[in-house]
Amino acid sequence: GDLDKVVNLLLSLSGRLARVETALGSLGPHAPAEDKLALREKRRLLVAQLEDAKELKEHVGRREEVVGAMVARYLPAEHLQDYQHFVKMKSALIAEQRELEEKIKLGQEQLRCLRESL
Repeated sequence: GDLDKVVNLLLSLSGRLARVETALGSLGPHAPAEDKLALREKRRLLVAQLEDAKELKEHVGRREEVVGAMVARYLPAEHLQDYQHFVKMKSALIAEQRELEEKIKLGQEQLRCLRESL
């Protein structure tokens, strides 16, 4: 459960940071200074939060190793391999699910814009 939450947090923060950086990059030279300052501050906060989330992920990883060692004492080798595979794949599948959800959201937004332009 903690792994799910941390991976989702990392993906969310990364996505938000990417959007802020895109917004910063798209600001023209005549953009109000307040807008630039607000976006830079938001970027600074997101970078700090992302670093904190990475530390959380490392902590969860260390806890996962401890739990894995305890599980290894009680499971036969074939079940242990299944467990290890499950843990490895869970993060990857969460990231893939999030990416697909973002693509769906983007597609829906593009579809809405196309309908409005017609």
